[in-house]
Amino acid sequence: MKLENISSLLSRTTEGGDIQGILFVQVAQKLQRTTKNGKPYLEVQLADTDGNLTLKVWETAPWYPDFCACEVNDSIAVEASWHNTPYGIEARDVRIRPLSPEEEEQMLTGSTELRERQTADWKRILELVHEVRDPRLAELCKLLLTTYEKRFRRAAAARGYHHARRGGLVEHTAGVMRTADALCNAYPQLNRDLLLAGALFHDCGKMWENGFPERGLAMAYSDAGELLGHISMGIEVINRLWSQLCTEEKKAEWEKLSPPTEQVRLHLLHLVASHHGSLEFGSPVVPKTPEAFALNHADDLDAKMEMLRSAYETSPALSAHIRQRRMPLPSNVAESLPKMQLTGQRGEA
Repeated sequence: MKLENISSLLSRTTEGGDIQGILFVQVAQKLQRTTKNGKPYLEVQLADTDGNLTLKVWETAPWYPDFCACEVNDSIAVEASWHNTPYGIEARDVRIRPLSPEEEEQMLTGSTELRERQTADWKRILELVHEVRDPRLAELCKLLLTTYEKRFRRAAAARGYHHARRGGLVEHTAGVMRTADALCNAYPQLNRDLLLAGALFHDCGKMWENGFPERGLAMAYSDAGELLGHISMGIEVINRLWSQLCTEEKKAEWEKLSPPTEQVRLHLLHLVASHHGSLEFGSPVVPKTPEAFALNHADDLDAKMEMLRSAYETSPALSAHIRQRRMPLPSNVAESLPKMQLTGQRGEA
């Protein structure tokens, strides 16, 4: 039976029919539920590095006792016949077993495509940080990446909707930084150093809000993440790292620089505080500078592009070029027009 990852399985099942496949996954969540008729069932969330899916396991299913015996964070192989329904993925003829140590390592490292993409994105983050010329912002960015590299590289960018997977924070941050860089070419008046630093730091609080354990695929919940949120924690991270950098020697050195160091810190904090764009979306303050507006749109654009990519891969086809709406997108999605290609030599019909 073919080894699948969750993303490819979701994509293939949108075409209709049963897919025979095996998943190497961790049990991310297991909840005991009750139907309207009072019959118990399990709602089991399975996760790998490419995504997650939720199965409803009915009490009458022969494999119900096997899932009851599983604990959260157990690494298991799930072999089944998978089928897409209007209510989500269903699994039939299910067999589960524990993963071997070798299989567990394979599960944690993810697909070759995902590993290569996240490695390239991390490299691009480092390259763009290296291009920051303001020594105060450059040193702050480098300190973030050296202090929190492992935590940063395994965190997700969200709990749902976009980049909601292990390593997703790297993918999203790289995308926002690339977009910010492009905006600086389109609008030269933007402070490129500040905008790149803001793009790096804008979601850094998600290292705690959407963090993963070192050997796990279940996205952790933390008291800080729930009580403060990633924007507040991002502000705290900036201030903590800034305090580490601001030795008396550095203060004397930075006094020669313009704009004043305190203004640099304040504007960076504003980018993180305002990057959701509006109060109703969780920002404590709305954007008030060109860089803040640019970061808000770069963040939103990268998230939307990922939502569309996921919709094209996993949403059911309604017609040849239309896919079913995927929340929180406002409507069904149409496939984009392919880029022009030359189909023949000059002079051919």
